[in-house]
Amino acid sequence: MGTSQRFVQIVEFETDRIDEMRALAEEGEQRSTGRADGPRRRLVLKDRDQPNRYLVVIEFDSHEEAMRNSDDPETGKFAERMAALCTRPPSFTDCDVQDTTEFR
Repeated sequence: MGTSQRFVQIVEFETDRIDEMRALAEEGEQRSTGRADGPRRRLVLKDRDQPNRYLVVIEFDSHEEAMRNSDDPETGKFAERMAALCTRPPSFTDCDVQDTTEFR
């Protein structure tokens, strides 16, 4: 068997309650820190052209770890609370990492 391929989930959402969303994210971070199947990295992006639009890139060591994380009841509760802060339902895109390059 080959090595696991890194996996990324991209969450796109719109909210006019970003401070509450940040507080929720910090709460989720504390829960996820140190978990073997938790996310490796998270990158939060704000759209310059659409002020209430955000993208969150969440990296996992593998698709399997991401699925275990998704199956966690706490993750489901987090997703419900997050959706309640959105002005439209969030969208999710699942991606297998093909290549990464560090420039610095």
